[in-house]
Amino acid sequence: MNLKGKRKKLGLAAIVIIALAAFWLWRQLNAPVPQYQTLIVRPGELSQSVLATGKLDAVRKVDVGAQVSGQLKTLSVSIGDKVKKDQLLGVIDPEQAQNQIKEVNATLMELRAQRLQAQAERKLASVTLERQQQLAKNHLVSRQDLDSAATDLAVKEAKIGTIDAQIQRNQATLDTAKANLDYTRIVAPMAGEVTEITTLQGQTVIAAQQAPNILTLADMSTMLVKAQVSEADIIHLKPGQKAWFTVLGDPETRYEGKLKDILPTPTKVNDAIFYHARFEVPNPQGVLRLEMTAQVHIQLNGVKNVLTVPLAALGDPVGDNRYKVKLLRNGDVREREITLGMRNDTDAEVTKGLEAGDEVIITSTLPGSVQ
Repeated sequence: MNLKGKRKKLGLAAIVIIALAAFWLWRQLNAPVPQYQTLIVRPGELSQSVLATGKLDAVRKVDVGAQVSGQLKTLSVSIGDKVKKDQLLGVIDPEQAQNQIKEVNATLMELRAQRLQAQAERKLASVTLERQQQLAKNHLVSRQDLDSAATDLAVKEAKIGTIDAQIQRNQATLDTAKANLDYTRIVAPMAGEVTEITTLQGQTVIAAQQAPNILTLADMSTMLVKAQVSEADIIHLKPGQKAWFTVLGDPETRYEGKLKDILPTPTKVNDAIFYHARFEVPNPQGVLRLEMTAQVHIQLNGVKNVLTVPLAALGDPVGDNRYKVKLLRNGDVREREITLGMRNDTDAEVTKGLEAGDEVIITSTLPGSVQ
């Protein structure tokens, strides 16, 4: 009985062991396989940049105003129209300038007639003086009559001088009136696009104190980017650095330029200090518009033809600029120590530990897990 009992117990133990082994093998065969997001390491470019938000403006933009007062009789353009240099944009009622020209011309005619009369009177006074001088030689006239004749000639000559001064003054007034007549024609000072109209046809403009604005012209062929850079980053910037930006409607297209200048006066936004860094970009297709928001990158330094890995792929640090990363090779996960060089906000340069073609694991997930 004892022998049979022992055999029975051994048999039960063997069955349990076999069942556990079979369950373990089933678990191993049916265990979920991790899914890896990987990246093949390849040579590329890495740069450190200052990130900023900016607004687009035109490099050349002018307000076209009126230099004379009056009613805007005609306005020949609309917002969005493209105009050429010296193209007629509008006309201010020219009647007042025309009337002033007529009035000054009439005054000049009167003054010229007065001058002719004064010249005749001076000639008579000159002849009279000569006659008196001849008579005085023979003591036929008094000294008083001679002095009166000389004084009369001097008065006549002074009168001509006064009339000449009046003619010059009125000629200047006439020139001003003619200029004002020309100013009633508002022409484009440059080629560009009408971006704003502030005075409508039929409105009256008053140019007594300052030139009122009629419309705004902008040359959209070259755009100016004004990037708002924080005071912490502005000390790293200088003219000539490479800069580029993307717009919200087309984040895949880069528009490149070089930093032109940094405006010295800052702006304050919610107690934070920002400076405007500016650069220009060509806009031959007219895609870029005024006041567009630009996502700006200003490059501080960069390296080319280096191996890089995303910062998300870095594991635990093991020393100064040394980290662990996981590689996937032939389905197996292996750990590798790497040394880093330059880095930016998303990637880092690998100076040691990886070769081109290595497959680096960025993230790993199990099937059915919640991300």
